[in-house]
Amino acid sequence: MTIGRFYAGVSALVWCPSTCRYLLLRRSEDKDFGGGAWECVTGRVDQGEGFAEAARREVREELGTEAQVDSLLGVMHFYRGEATPGNELVGVYFACSVEEPGPIRLSWEHSEARWVTAEEAYDLLPTAHWLAESIRRAETMRSVLSPELQEQFRAWF
Repeated sequence: MTIGRFYAGVSALVWCPSTCRYLLLRRSEDKDFGGGAWECVTGRVDQGEGFAEAARREVREELGTEAQVDSLLGVMHFYRGEATPGNELVGVYFACSVEEPGPIRLSWEHSEARWVTAEEAYDLLPTAHWLAESIRRAETMRSVLSPELQEQFRAWF
């Protein structure tokens, strides 16, 4: 087996505690991959950058606001299209939070933003969609972890 190269990516599932809503973004139809699909904040990790740092930067770039990284939701391996080295990514996805939902400043990457409850997201997304699974994980973590333990997790990031 040949050792190759791959990109590192992040996903930031943004949640607003005061409204108990998640931010979903619709990818612009002009995107090179997944045009029109719902997602959360996503992006690649820059050279020399950590995963949590990249998640915060992507939220800042795509939404124009600061986010707190609350916990790790999982890791994934996937291809952005054809299974070639240039399309291969290893991703880390995080649960993040913002103080207030505020107006979203969409970048060229997205055509729509919606703040939705978990139930509304499940209705909008296909059952096996990676984002629906991310929301299920975030909901589970908040329901089983004490506020003190949740705060300890936030301090790690």
